[in-house]
Amino acid sequence: MNEFYLDKAPKDTKVVVAMSGGVDSSTVAAWLHQRGYQVIGITLQLYDLGVTLEKKGACCAGQDIYDAKNVADKFGFPHYVLNYESLFKESVMEEFADSYLRGETPIPCVRCNQSVKFRDLLKVAKDLGADALATGHYVRRINDEHGQAQLLRAIDPAKDQSYFLFATTKEQLEYLHFPLGNMTKSETRQLAQELGLTIADKPDSQDICFVPNGSYASVIEKLRPGALDSGDIVHTDGRVLGRHQGIINYTIGQRRGLGIASEQPLYVIKLNAEKKQVIVGSESELASQRFRIKEMNWLADRIPEGGLEVDVKLRSGHSGASAIIYPAIDGFAEVVLTEAGRAITPGQACVIYDRDRVLGGGWITA
Repeated sequence: MNEFYLDKAPKDTKVVVAMSGGVDSSTVAAWLHQRGYQVIGITLQLYDLGVTLEKKGACCAGQDIYDAKNVADKFGFPHYVLNYESLFKESVMEEFADSYLRGETPIPCVRCNQSVKFRDLLKVAKDLGADALATGHYVRRINDEHGQAQLLRAIDPAKDQSYFLFATTKEQLEYLHFPLGNMTKSETRQLAQELGLTIADKPDSQDICFVPNGSYASVIEKLRPGALDSGDIVHTDGRVLGRHQGIINYTIGQRRGLGIASEQPLYVIKLNAEKKQVIVGSESELASQRFRIKEMNWLADRIPEGGLEVDVKLRSGHSGASAIIYPAIDGFAEVVLTEAGRAITPGQACVIYDRDRVLGGGWITA
């Protein structure tokens, strides 16, 4: 595991661990306690337990809160459950719904890290007098030659979560620690077994935590009645080809499930939220090379006026691409890909790297 970059001895170091109830954060908490750190476990109750008690693969509710408490009880360190339902609904769930209604495809996990875990939970940790906040994310945090914290990809590319943490600020990063960044998932499970954790083989959480059975449309409809209003499916040449039952059921690049007949394959090219239109066309029309990002968080030196050569990820499963990023003007930075990309989707994050180092990122705009 990674060590803490603190000059104090473990017995004099108080660490708050964000415990979701999964094997990763539980292993971090148990390992730190075993090493002699003063561990305080905190679990956030983020949404109505009644909705998710029977949902397998969720986090931060029901069984997972119980599992986190059991780990704390087993090792004898304090554990608190904080009710953040109201904040989570406002900052994450409602933003998720509104983003879909704008014709975007949002990433609520990033918003959760940005507006709940690494903002409000971090404040709680400091109020408790903790020296650090540790999580079970697979990402590395190191200090450079000047003692400044940097964010890096995890050693295990299959588990790397740096894409979801791009919005972490410099100030937050100085206080955060990610002990699993140098480990693979199998190594974490092995350590969990050595620590005697009964949840060592617990499956990873899947999908969006507050979306039962993957039906995000029903969640959005509940939060925003009228979200499933129908509209036209329109070809890029202007022809109306059919009707849809809500633009929230479509994403850029989608081919299947359009419900229209065509001699040539058709793909979703654009979503016009204002006119409630789904715009379709040929696959070649999905290609684009230049786009803008907003709400950029930057962890490196200033971007030169002439641009900076970088690597970018345009969605969590994207393998990456080379690009040039230009400084933000009026709140928007411009990204130009070396080669045209396919289905660049508003609402997704563009995360910017220099090899393994996370330089920052922002939200792709329409």
